[in-house]
Amino acid sequence: MENPEGPKGKPSPPHISDATLRDSAHMAGVEFGPRDAARIAELLVRTGVSLVEVGMVSGPDSKDADLVLATHEAVTPERSMTLVVVRDRRQVAKALDEAERLGVRHIMYSIPTSEQHAKLKLGSPSAKFLHTTARSAISQAKERGFHVTFSGEDGARTPRERLVPYVTAGFEAGADRFRLAETVACLSPWQMEEVIADLTGIDGSEIEIHSHNMLGMAVANSLAAVRAGARWISATVGGIGERGGNAPLAELLTSLRVVHGDTRFDLTHLTELSRTALRGAGLGEAFQPGPTTPHAFAYELPGQLTHPEAYETLPAELLGNARELRVRTRLTPALLRWALDGSGTEVDVDAFTPWLVERQERNGAPLLDRDAVRKAAIDFQAA
Repeated sequence: MENPEGPKGKPSPPHISDATLRDSAHMAGVEFGPRDAARIAELLVRTGVSLVEVGMVSGPDSKDADLVLATHEAVTPERSMTLVVVRDRRQVAKALDEAERLGVRHIMYSIPTSEQHAKLKLGSPSAKFLHTTARSAISQAKERGFHVTFSGEDGARTPRERLVPYVTAGFEAGADRFRLAETVACLSPWQMEEVIADLTGIDGSEIEIHSHNMLGMAVANSLAAVRAGARWISATVGGIGERGGNAPLAELLTSLRVVHGDTRFDLTHLTELSRTALRGAGLGEAFQPGPTTPHAFAYELPGQLTHPEAYETLPAELLGNARELRVRTRLTPALLRWALDGSGTEVDVDAFTPWLVERQERNGAPLLDRDAVRKAAIDFQAA
C-alpha cells in the first residue's frame, strides 16, 4: 500500500504492532507468565496499539501456548499475532497445525533473507531456494485462512537486488504485509528511508518496520521508514528485546505526538505498561537498551552463542562488554554444551538437560548464567 503523500510529503499515520510478548521470548532470561501477558495486552489495546504480537510456534506443543491463549482471552485473536518459524515445508505444516489449535488468526512468518542467515537457518544461501520456501509457506497459510505477514529477517543487511525480488515474490504468493527486520542494527535513518522506499514501490505492498536499538536509532529509523511509506511500526514496551532492545513504545508514541501531531494514542497507560512489563520480565525498574548493558550481548539461543558474528553489529569485546548465557527454562542440549565447553565437567548432556529443566521448574525458574549451569552439572553428577 503506497503512501499517498509520497516519501517527501507528510506521512500517513502508522499502525503500531507491539512485540513485547514475542521478542521477549528471544531476550535472554525473560519469560512472562500468562497473567502478566494478559494485563500487558489489555493495556496495549487501551493505548491504541493495533496488534499484540505474542509468542512463537515452530511445531506442536509450543512453550508459548499459555501466553498465546491468555492474550487471546484478554484482547481476542483478532487483535493478536503469533510468529511462526519457517525452515521447510513439513515443519511449516506442523507449526500451522499448532497455530490453528491455539486459535491464532494472524501469523508473522520469520524467514531469514540475508545470505548469512539463510545459510545458517535454511541450510542454503540460494535466493531461488529462499523464494521457493517463502512462497510455499505463504501459500499454505493463506489456504488455511490466516492473515499473513512475512518477514525479512536480517533484511536490513540484505542487498537490494536480493531483497526486492523476495518481497515481490511474497506478495505475489498472497501475503498481506511484509516486515523488514533490522535484526542487526546497521542503518542510519536516511539509509532506512532508501531501503523502505524500494519496498513501498512494489505494487500492492504494505510494509512494516521492526528495528533493534543497538545503535540507539530504532525510533529514528522507524519514523524514517514511515516517511518512506511504511504503514506499520513494530515496537516493545520499554524497548524490551534482544541485541540492545527494540524501538521503545513510549518514546515512539511520544515522538509521533510531538513530531507529527499524532493524537490517536492514549499515552496515560504508558507508565503502568512499563512498570508491569519490566516487573514481569524480571528486569527491575530501569531496564535500559543499548550496547553497554548486561543484557546487550546475553543470549539463550545456541546459534547466537556459536555464531555471534551473525547477530552483532559490533563484537561485545570492542565495547568492553562480554557475551553471556542467560536462561530460565528454555534449555536445550546445544545450549548446555556451549555453557560446559572448557569447564572440565563431563556429563551426559542429553540426560542433564531434562534433569535441569525439571529442577528449574520445581525451583521457580531462577535465572541461570554459564557459571550456574556448570555448578548444576556438578550437582547432576552427584545426584
